[in-house]
Amino acid sequence: MRPRHKKNLEARLEAVGDYYIMLRSESLNHNDVKNEKHLLDLQALFGNENPVYLEVGAGKGQFGCTFAEQNPDKNIICVEKVRDVIVTGCEKAKEMGLKNIKFLDCAAEYLPSFLPEKSFETIFLNFSCPFPKKKYAVHRLTHERFLNIYKELLKDGAPIFQKTDNMHFFEFSIESFSKCGFELSNISLDLHGSDFEGNIVTEYEEKFSSQGYPIYLLEARLK
Repeated sequence: MRPRHKKNLEARLEAVGDYYIMLRSESLNHNDVKNEKHLLDLQALFGNENPVYLEVGAGKGQFGCTFAEQNPDKNIICVEKVRDVIVTGCEKAKEMGLKNIKFLDCAAEYLPSFLPEKSFETIFLNFSCPFPKKKYAVHRLTHERFLNIYKELLKDGAPIFQKTDNMHFFEFSIESFSKCGFELSNISLDLHGSDFEGNIVTEYEEKFSSQGYPIYLLEARLK
């Protein structure tokens, strides 16, 4: 479902300018983004040398803001391409007074143009759109084309964590990670019924779990 257009969106985004980074990618050729660089200086962006984490598909920012609050010695960049959604995360971060979180307005396929290689400690994929029809599989954030992007952004040996409520998407992701050279661990078919520690609940996770859906989790690292 497409989010409703928020009133006074431009003014609201301007008010959270310390958190919101708009990167317009329409002029880029997505088939050649690696050769057109506009890289962010992560140290200058956060004003420190703390480790940086990445969430792709941040939604309304509940995960990112909670992560930032619980880990003041870590930085997190939350990527979201829907402006009517990302503004909520920015406002939440501002209200909480967080200093270690930024929201990046950008589609995932353009990240190689803006984010430096081997810079991220972990990538989080929380409740990405499953694009259930097979013809749209290329848009899934665990499709091979995106996994190859993540490979470049992650530090050596760093993990990807994926959570979803969609069993078919989870099965697709397991196959996709395996084909792309990732080794899987911490696979859970019922996260909330497991002994996994440190889980940060997202807004979608709250919704689906309350309706009785199991939450699926995996951790993937390059072999």
